[in-house]
Amino acid sequence: MSYTALYRKFRPVCFEDVKGQEHIVTTLQNQIKAERVGHAYLFCGTRGTGKTTIAKIFAKAVNCEQPVEGSPCGECASCRSIAAGASMNVIEIDAASNNGVDNIREIVEEVSYSPAEGRYKVYIIDEVHMLSIGAFNALLKTLEEPPSYAIFILATTEVHKIPITILSRCQRYDFRRITVDTISSRLRELMDAEQIPVEEKALRYVAKTADGSMRDALSLLDQCIAFHFGQELTYDKVLDVLGAVDTEVFGRLLRHVLEGDVNGCIGLLEEIVMQGRELTQFVTDLTWYLRNLLLVKSSDNIEDVIDVSSDNLVRLREEAAMLETMAIMRYIRIFSELSGQIKYAAQKRILIEIALIRLCRPSMEQDYESVLERIRAVEEKLEKGVTVRDAAGFSEGRDGPAALPDPNLLKERPALPKAIPEDVQAAVSKWPMIVGQTSMPMKLYLKDAKLSLGGDNKLTIVVEDGLASDYFLKQEGHKEILVQILSEAVGKEIDVTIVSVPDQNAFVQNYVDLSQVIHMEIEEEE
Repeated sequence: MSYTALYRKFRPVCFEDVKGQEHIVTTLQNQIKAERVGHAYLFCGTRGTGKTTIAKIFAKAVNCEQPVEGSPCGECASCRSIAAGASMNVIEIDAASNNGVDNIREIVEEVSYSPAEGRYKVYIIDEVHMLSIGAFNALLKTLEEPPSYAIFILATTEVHKIPITILSRCQRYDFRRITVDTISSRLRELMDAEQIPVEEKALRYVAKTADGSMRDALSLLDQCIAFHFGQELTYDKVLDVLGAVDTEVFGRLLRHVLEGDVNGCIGLLEEIVMQGRELTQFVTDLTWYLRNLLLVKSSDNIEDVIDVSSDNLVRLREEAAMLETMAIMRYIRIFSELSGQIKYAAQKRILIEIALIRLCRPSMEQDYESVLERIRAVEEKLEKGVTVRDAAGFSEGRDGPAALPDPNLLKERPALPKAIPEDVQAAVSKWPMIVGQTSMPMKLYLKDAKLSLGGDNKLTIVVEDGLASDYFLKQEGHKEILVQILSEAVGKEIDVTIVSVPDQNAFVQNYVDLSQVIHMEIEEEE
């Protein structure tokens, strides 16, 4: 005898077996009991939440010879015929493969014939959003004024693709995602019936991974049971089969991030990869873990919202206390962006490594949350008594700025000029506009150039060795064109010296960046 998958074997056969959609079940049962059955229904919601199942139960109930409280009896000839798929009164159509005008016209023609037995002909059109515009138009008139014995049930996962003309002619029922508690309870019930030993923690993880879909939960559980057939299904075995990562790993990863330990993060990711874990699932689980941290950080009484054990909740509280709310939100934002990219990425690991480096190095980013994270890191170092050195070379300790600058750094920096000529100041202040007036490739070379002051108070333009220095120093005419543009911008003739340096460090050690000095002087005057 062939094996039947769990989701098919335990598909509900009456309304009482349906879990998580009580608001829909009760409404449909009341309609049947009151004999107020509609002619067109639209069932919409995510996959695996019971749309087609409830449609079939409803089809049995309206044709049942002896319904019990609006639910099919399951014993009469009509119920048995529909359950076996042999009834002519229930017509199932897959709109994904039968989406043309001709397919719908066949249905419209068939509707005109009354049922040979039973009270209603029920048409269940699955994935109805796949119908073409012409097919929708062909269905429209029949959907508006069907025969008294015809019922249409349209099921879809993408209700936004249904034309408004169709929506307005149907009773709409939105199927909710099924909760983790409801799914795990149903899984426990079925595992007891099958006499398969499964840890409660394993069932809850499967239920959470299913993301609100009972069918997905049963399929995942089927997969885990098959892999470890004849053994007790434990939490670790479920993680192994599904390629998931234990939440304890996320705590270790968080500590590496807070320490700015890029090597530690990459090493931990290497362990996860070598264990054969699914990287897309890793990103999803890590985002969920960060969400739990945020909830713990935001509220004291959050046990009912966070689906973790009491031991894990204690650990979450400890880890949430290590960082600020804005930092957690930044982490969530980075990994939420990553989850949208990684599904179709060829190099998933590289994308995750980039995201981890971004977490460890907030200085790479300029957004508000990253700045706060950098401030947090500085404050933490100050509390530990670590000296923090700013860009100007001054040291800052626990008691505030020191009286003297760091002499080692000051030795590397040239002295500031006592006075800067007015024409040089004017040229520096207008430098972005001057660069904009030049043509390529001069504009490209000037984009990275630095402005300083020579020993004879001339404006000095510092470019790096290579193409830029060759352009201005070895090729004739280019320096003269630049001097002319500068003079016209300033309104007087200006002396210019162009020099080259091997790299950025050489400029910092030998020249003063006039753009920063003059910018500061202008701000003070204002």
